[in-house]
Amino acid sequence: QVQLMESGGGLVQTGGSLRLSCATSRMLFSIRTMGWYRQAPGKLRELVASIDTAESTNYADSVKGRFTISRDNATKNTVYLQMNSLKPEDTAVYLCNVNTTWRDYWGQGTQVTVSS
Repeated sequence: QVQLMESGGGLVQTGGSLRLSCATSRMLFSIRTMGWYRQAPGKLRELVASIDTAESTNYADSVKGRFTISRDNATKNTVYLQMNSLKPEDTAVYLCNVNTTWRDYWGQGTQVTVSS
């Protein structure tokens, strides 16, 4: 059973930075995209950022210019989300997603809290 291991969440003040990491427990084949979603209390889950095998990236409008998604070039099985200039509205549980030809994999989520 493949697991996604997330780390890097926490509490930060407005304007601060955090870096999230997500690694798969074993090599995955046929990966199409790796990405991060977030879900705040009472809100729907939304895509924050994704990256495909060609290194093309996609961002939610609300995080463009502040967040950067990247992949580990060596293993291709780790994805990062660098979050700068954090705002209180970024507060949410952030979930890692790996989409393969066969199925989606999800992490347990890591809490990001931005205080004003």
